[in-house]
Amino acid sequence: MRANLKGRSCLTLEEFSADEIGNLLDDALSLKADKRARVFGRHLAHRNICLIFLKPSCRTRVAFAVAAADEGAHVEILSKDDLRFGVKETVKDIARVLGRMFDGIAFRGFDHAIVEALAEHASVPVWNALSDEHHPTQALADLMILREEFGHLRGLKLAYVGDGRNNVVTSLAVASLKMGIDLSIVAPPELQPNGAMVAQLERLKIGSTGSVRVTADAAEGLAGAHAVYSDVWVSMGEEALLETRIAQLRHLKVTPQLMALTGKAETIYLHCLPALHDLDTEFARAHPDACEVDDAVFEGPQSRVFDQAENRMHTIKALMVASI
Repeated sequence: MRANLKGRSCLTLEEFSADEIGNLLDDALSLKADKRARVFGRHLAHRNICLIFLKPSCRTRVAFAVAAADEGAHVEILSKDDLRFGVKETVKDIARVLGRMFDGIAFRGFDHAIVEALAEHASVPVWNALSDEHHPTQALADLMILREEFGHLRGLKLAYVGDGRNNVVTSLAVASLKMGIDLSIVAPPELQPNGAMVAQLERLKIGSTGSVRVTADAAEGLAGAHAVYSDVWVSMGEEALLETRIAQLRHLKVTPQLMALTGKAETIYLHCLPALHDLDTEFARAHPDACEVDDAVFEGPQSRVFDQAENRMHTIKALMVASI
């Protein structure tokens, strides 16, 4: 293993240098090859991992659980019914208890301040498995699939299409600036990054090798893109805004015609999942206009969404091994 992040938390990816992220990706690629060969180093033997899930999860939860098991760790999963931060016990007190019993803590919830407080008081590494503001473990998997597909990151052009204010695009922007990727966020004006996010990115641009630009013009944003990335149009907790989001974003549905705006035959399609791409789910049948990607793209030869999803496990494994 090349990455050495002993005792360090991962809250936004800002904490790590480009070299450290690159080393994590190298380790993830090595661990992926080992798993395919059925070779397990058990780097986490006799370690105990706490998974706090206040929000529902599929990929993130199983990625942490399988990654930990592969390397010999025991996992304990705590739900919102087990932990009520600030109700009868402070975040600080819970963090100090868990830090004395576990070797690492993953947190998936809402308020980013909670994961920050856990990291401050737990005295063990804390990994942000999703907060309202950031989703760094997703961004690591995104970087990994780009590395696998193109062999490098610096100079790649990535276009994110949809709601430009959510946690996925925020972490993508941080990762792009760190790793030399040119990211275009294609979103209507009312769904473009807010002032706080813009200020954060402006600060990160200093000394960065990547770039972030925001545009409402799909043709401008997608031109030359090596990858096109989209997400559902309504995040958890925003279901009441569905019809508004459809009206704002229907012109940005990822179709073969939209993909063609890149002008590159080798452009790949990415999605953090879950995706509305056909009418095979109850929600999609009830809201057929809410599908953010056409099935011809999602199921087509340009799609790498399931390779991307698998990489959640390999990058999370590398992160845990490097930091515990």
